[in-house]
Amino acid sequence: MVKNLRELLACFDNAIGVSGHEAEIAAKLKEEMEGFYDDWFEDALGNQIFFRKGKKDTKVLLAAHMDELGFMVSFIESDGTVRFIPIGLHDDRMAINQDLTIHAASGDVHGVTSGRPTDYLNEDEKTKITKIDDLFIDVGASNKHDADGLGIKIGDFISINRSGYFLNGSTVYTGKSVDDRSGLAVMTEAMHRLYSDSACNACVYALGSVQEELGIRGAGTAAHRIRPDVALAIDVTLAGDAPGAEPRHAQVKLGGGAAVKFFDWAPNSAFIGNAVPKRLTDALIKTAEENNIKYQREVLMDAGTDAWAISLAGDGAMAGAVSIPSRYIHSAVGTVDLNDMEACVELIVQFVKSL
Repeated sequence: MVKNLRELLACFDNAIGVSGHEAEIAAKLKEEMEGFYDDWFEDALGNQIFFRKGKKDTKVLLAAHMDELGFMVSFIESDGTVRFIPIGLHDDRMAINQDLTIHAASGDVHGVTSGRPTDYLNEDEKTKITKIDDLFIDVGASNKHDADGLGIKIGDFISINRSGYFLNGSTVYTGKSVDDRSGLAVMTEAMHRLYSDSACNACVYALGSVQEELGIRGAGTAAHRIRPDVALAIDVTLAGDAPGAEPRHAQVKLGGGAAVKFFDWAPNSAFIGNAVPKRLTDALIKTAEENNIKYQREVLMDAGTDAWAISLAGDGAMAGAVSIPSRYIHSAVGTVDLNDMEACVELIVQFVKSL
């Protein structure tokens, strides 16, 4: 049965796919793409590429990353607790009091994160953030022998153990990996709608990329192979409408529609980022306005998407991004609005058809 956008979001969000360990979410993506592509291939990194033949030579690439933030086992203490390191950019404040799953070769092992008990901290320590390096995972073991018996090894991947859901009958969904499973759902739904649409003349590639959270590693190699004429990264962006957020730094809001990205840049993170060519943003805005699609304008500092790597691959490509507003990015409780996702799907579909 073909899933709708709501079902795709939950299906993808609840799958496992920490950067470098994307096999499960890749299999889910391929399953949901069945019947909506003419060719498929997987490259050496694990990127999933789906192709729809077009009547003309114009090549359009839609990209959404499959990977999610996670952790890795780095050490097992004599008391049986597990030390771990971050995979991707985590907020130390969010790592304590989490339910985690260690993906051991012998099977999944469940545990909880904690640090030194509050009763043992001095007044100065109580005011400081507990770093991930000072946290541990309690798996119920009494000693290292017990932990070894569970099959835990250094190098095992760790994911957040949380199922997503819609909040109180609303269209707002919260999940462990809406970054970027919401984008993956949008891309899949767009491909569903474009596949049999005779008004679409372009060749369309849909890319489920790997290792975006480790520095946008997968999309560039895939784009080098495809060499698209135009590309759109589909990813979440920071919503500025939550308490404590500053709209002047994050202009978009949940429920405000698809966000058309004009610029992003992370000068403190290897200078990744993308100044979207004006002719591309003009075309996206025109498409939204002509088709009465709700949209927002977005610029964002200290961030980047797959569009950065795609724009530089091969001979270069005209690359931009259609973003899904999200609250609490890079946490286990990220939220997105299904209405914004629908606006993103429709904007992408109409834009591709306009080429």
